[in-house]
Amino acid sequence: MIDINIIRENPDKVKEALKRKLYEVDFSQFLKWDKQRKELLLLTESNKAEQNRLSKTVPQVKKEGGNVNEIFAKVKELGAKNKDLEEKLAILEKNIFDFVAALPNIPDDDLLGGGKENNKPIRSYLEKPKFDFKFKDHVELCESLGLIDFERGAKIAGRGSWVYTNLGAQLEWALINFFISEHLKDGYMFLLPPHLLNEQSGFVAGQFPKFKEDVFWLENVEPKRFLLPTAETALVNYHRDEILSYDELPKKYFAYTPCYRKEAGSYRTEERGTIRGYQFNKVEMVQYTTQENSDAAFEEMVNKAERLLQKLGLHYQLSKLAAGDISHSMARTYDIEVWIPSIGIYKEVSSVSNARDYQARRGMIRYRDKESGKTKFAHTLNGSGLATSRVFPALLEQLQQSDGSVKIPECLQPFMGGLKVLKPIK
Repeated sequence: MIDINIIRENPDKVKEALKRKLYEVDFSQFLKWDKQRKELLLLTESNKAEQNRLSKTVPQVKKEGGNVNEIFAKVKELGAKNKDLEEKLAILEKNIFDFVAALPNIPDDDLLGGGKENNKPIRSYLEKPKFDFKFKDHVELCESLGLIDFERGAKIAGRGSWVYTNLGAQLEWALINFFISEHLKDGYMFLLPPHLLNEQSGFVAGQFPKFKEDVFWLENVEPKRFLLPTAETALVNYHRDEILSYDELPKKYFAYTPCYRKEAGSYRTEERGTIRGYQFNKVEMVQYTTQENSDAAFEEMVNKAERLLQKLGLHYQLSKLAAGDISHSMARTYDIEVWIPSIGIYKEVSSVSNARDYQARRGMIRYRDKESGKTKFAHTLNGSGLATSRVFPALLEQLQQSDGSVKIPECLQPFMGGLKVLKPIK
């Protein structure tokens, strides 16, 4: 949530910043509500002060033999007026809250405006693989190597679903185990959060109210719950409504979860196989940190996600996203995009994002400043580390060999029982 004082002080600047994010907003109604709210607050405070003043005169009036009924009547009248004013105030405050809650985060100043056409590649790792043989796409490889059963996956769950089989299941689990082991080495705490989350968790993460219909909701369940679309939604709520000490920060967490999303892939070549589905596996990193350490935390998480792909020996590029292509609740995002040879494009396998204090304001996640002792809102950051549904096909395609086999990266071999090559099944 944007700091309401920033809007009050310079609404035009906020409007222009959000326009870079392709979000149009008119603050005129908000400013009217805010002005009315201040006026009502002053009036209610004035009435309360008058009530208190009158109440204090009662003993003296009684002592002098005066009539206190008029005082009681006036106090009662002021109380009735305040009740009416407070009802109006509650409506105004709800209008203001709902308005601000719907606003996206302000993008960082250094981001280009506009959509994905203005995303900027920063660096890449390795060269694009070149093949001196007719290479296969990941769907063909999955079938010839016996790694994934797409047909039976669709049979038991519908289109956009699949079943990892035999060495395919082992390879998927090897990727997850490799990611987990790397994050543990780097001092991140491993969490296994619930997959069914309450509505407040979606709000704090910034996915609600705008994207409320984009998640899977449980029917006939109270209170309402939804399937987590990413572990970030759970992890950024872990310290909701808490005040952390300065010395506790940064808090570094990661979680493994399946992720559930409504929009699965189409039959287009670039969305075949495991590229897009209703359910996929992901290891997610989240940090809670201070304002002054926010940028350093971001760079650390970007480098961590890159190292995973480097150890897998895969070609990728790192892209700085334009303001209009970053998500609703984020201030900046770098995408790590792996090369898929069969479709000749890069696909995002990790988005590392900084929400600044946007999520912390929504969740009242604060820390006590070491010098002043005052509370400040924490900064929250998240990054995939990594999502497997695109790493899996990229690995198969980039590391395939002329005989139809696929080399297993050295870092995965310990998790594959020492196996070094996936060979076609007979």
